[in-house]
Amino acid sequence: MEIRKQQEEWEYKRLSPYAAKSAEAVRDRIEEPCDMRTAYQRDRDRILHSKAFRRLMHKTQVFLAPEGDHYRTRLTHTLEVAQITRTIARSLCLNEDLAEAIALGHDLGHTPFGHAGESVLDKVCKKGFIHSEQSVRVVELLEKKGQGLNLTREVRDGIRNHQTTGQPKTLEGQIVRITDKIAYINHDIDDAIRGQILTEADIPKKYTEILGDSVKKRLDIMIHDVVCNSMDQPKIGMSEEIETAMKGLRQFMSEHIYRNPKAKSEEGKAKKMITELYYYYMENPDRLPEEYRIFITQNEQDKEKIVCDYIAGMTDGYSIAVFKSIFVPKSWKL
Repeated sequence: MEIRKQQEEWEYKRLSPYAAKSAEAVRDRIEEPCDMRTAYQRDRDRILHSKAFRRLMHKTQVFLAPEGDHYRTRLTHTLEVAQITRTIARSLCLNEDLAEAIALGHDLGHTPFGHAGESVLDKVCKKGFIHSEQSVRVVELLEKKGQGLNLTREVRDGIRNHQTTGQPKTLEGQIVRITDKIAYINHDIDDAIRGQILTEADIPKKYTEILGDSVKKRLDIMIHDVVCNSMDQPKIGMSEEIETAMKGLRQFMSEHIYRNPKAKSEEGKAKKMITELYYYYMENPDRLPEEYRIFITQNEQDKEKIVCDYIAGMTDGYSIAVFKSIFVPKSWKL
């Protein structure tokens, strides 16, 4: 079958000259190409079928233990980033498969309880902790019992550099770097309104007059702005007006949502719990699951790093259950 080769040829004919081409993708470990899927399509599928991806559905986005079924989780955030990313990549004739793979993998290394968990591990671990680097560690080492997913360098580069300080080498990676912000700014506002933390009227007019006065309008304006300012350009970006307003809106959200006592009422407990789990496993590495102990005993991985790997991989509920099993006394029965 020549399906893959036909798709690779199609990319050279139809995609922008600035697009990454699947036929030029590079893996650290050489493997036989798929007869149907391109390299970036295989990466996307490997991420979707990974254990770390499935766990995202039970990890906090912003609101810890919210009462309601419609608040975002780390998984729904990831899917929204992927949807916006595909739209922009298709509009710019860039490699949609590569962009989607990066988007789906960008938060695989995120901790339980969102950025609260990340800040704790970064504080207690001597080598620090950054979720973007952890996401790369997940796909390079932790998945498939130490084998990793053997993703292409282009996908791993996009995952590693999706944060504000990152500099992705591909335009597809640059898209994710922006769409991550577009997604969380809008869905965090939506969740905050649903949680009665703020109303649309609370958002300063100096931002709504530029970006729109609803989540739908803001998404439309931001996405169109990225496409219009990046068309036939060697980089992805926004207009100065929209980018400045978006940064201002992010600052407003930091003050009124991310530091809001109602949204963060349980955060202190979560931080304390993760801290206790970290020190417990540092003192008792023999209590780690076997697959993690093997990393220390046979793969000569640093103990502190493996403890962080285990805790970062936990879902919110699992971390609570583990904490209870270690620190909360069980009732005695005859």
